[in-house]
Amino acid sequence: MSSSTNPTSAAYQKAVQELGLKPNIAKALEIPDRELTVEVPFRRDNGELESVIGYRVQHNNTRGPFKGGIRYHQHVDIEEVRSLATLMTWKTSLLDIPYGGGKGGIGVDPSKYSKTEIERMSRRFFRTIDPIIGVNIDIPAPDVNTNAQIMSWFMDEYSQIHGYSPAIVTGKPLELGGSEGREAATGRGTAIITREAAERWGLELKNSKVVIQGFGNVGSYAGKFLHEYGCKIIGVSDVTGGLYDPDGLDIPSLFEYNYQNRTINGFKKGKKISNEELLALDCDFLIPAALGSAINDSNVHLINCKVIVEAANGPVTGEAANKLWDRKVPIIPDILTNAGGVTVSYFEWVQNLQQFKWTEDDVNKKLEEKMVHAFDEVFALKQQKKVPMRIASFMVAIDRVYNAYTLREG
Repeated sequence: MSSSTNPTSAAYQKAVQELGLKPNIAKALEIPDRELTVEVPFRRDNGELESVIGYRVQHNNTRGPFKGGIRYHQHVDIEEVRSLATLMTWKTSLLDIPYGGGKGGIGVDPSKYSKTEIERMSRRFFRTIDPIIGVNIDIPAPDVNTNAQIMSWFMDEYSQIHGYSPAIVTGKPLELGGSEGREAATGRGTAIITREAAERWGLELKNSKVVIQGFGNVGSYAGKFLHEYGCKIIGVSDVTGGLYDPDGLDIPSLFEYNYQNRTINGFKKGKKISNEELLALDCDFLIPAALGSAINDSNVHLINCKVIVEAANGPVTGEAANKLWDRKVPIIPDILTNAGGVTVSYFEWVQNLQQFKWTEDDVNKKLEEKMVHAFDEVFALKQQKKVPMRIASFMVAIDRVYNAYTLREG
C-alpha cells in the first residue's frame, strides 16, 4: 500500500517532518526490533497433519513490553502484521501507557476449522512463539477472529512451562484474571472521544445525529453509550447491510438483538439501506467501525457529516483524508479513538501483576481519565501547529518514544 493510501505511513512521515527529527532517527524509530515467521503444524480432526504460517512482529519496546493482538485471517501476512505492530507503538505512546508495539497472527480462515482444530492450532502457535514472549517482554491479546477462549489456551500453554502466569495475555475471561469493563472498552472509548469532539467543535451532543458503519463489538457499544449520552443514532450497518431511521433507531433493542444474533439482519425496526447509502447520510458524526479503507477516493465525495470519528483501524485512506481536510471535515484518528481497548488491556495486566482486582467503576473512571487527557493533548497541539488531528496524534506519540529512545541510547 502506498503512502498516499496508507494513512499511518503518511501520518508518520508528516509528523517526523513537523517534529524536525533527523532522518536517521526517524528510520530507527520505524524499523521493527524483531520479526518472527513460524511454521504451525497441527492435527486436523481426521488425523491429517496440516501446517500454517504464523507471525509475531515486535516493533519497539523503548517505553515498555511489546503489546498487541493476535489475529486469525486468511489475508494475514508479514506486511500487515508489521504495519499493525508499528501502529501499536504509537497508540500506546499516545495514551502514555508503558508499552511498545507488537502484533501477531496466522494466515488462516478460521471458519474452515472446528473448535478442537482451532485449539490445537492456537496451542501450537503459542508454543512456537514462547521464546520471545513474557509478562515483561511481550503480552499478546485478542484481535480479529480471536477471543477470550483462545487467550485462555495461550495462558494455559505458557503457564504449563513457566508457572501460573495470568499476566502473559490480556482479554481473558474474568474467571482467569480478565478485567471488568474490557469487552466494552473500545466502544466506550469511542463514545468518550466523540463527546469530547462535540464540545471542541461546538456541536450539541444531545440529539446530535450519529451514523455507525459496523455494528460489531466496537460499533455496538459505541452506539449504546452515545445513545445514553442523548445522541440519535440514525443509521447503523454490518456486512448484511444497513438500517436507517431519521428519528433515531431503537438502540437498546437493537443492541440486545445484535448481541444475541451477532448481526442486525432481521431486526424489524428501521428502513433497510445499503452500506453505500449509509455513508452518504446527512449526520453530525460518522463513525466507521468496520474495515480499513471504507472511506476512499471512490466514495469520499458522498460523505455528508460534520466530524468523522475513526473507530476502525485505517478506515479513511490518505487520499480521502486529504480531500476531507480541504473540505474542513475533521477526522478524529483511529490511533486515538479506538485506544480504549489497549488501555483497559493495560489495566488488566496491572491487576494481574498486583493480584488485585479493580471494580468496573474503577476501570471506567481510569479509562475516562486516560482518553480525555490524550484528546486534550492532541487537540492543543493541533491548535498550536495548525495540523490535522491525525498528524497531531502522531506527533505526540512519536515525540514521547523519541525522548525515551534518546535517554536510553544516550
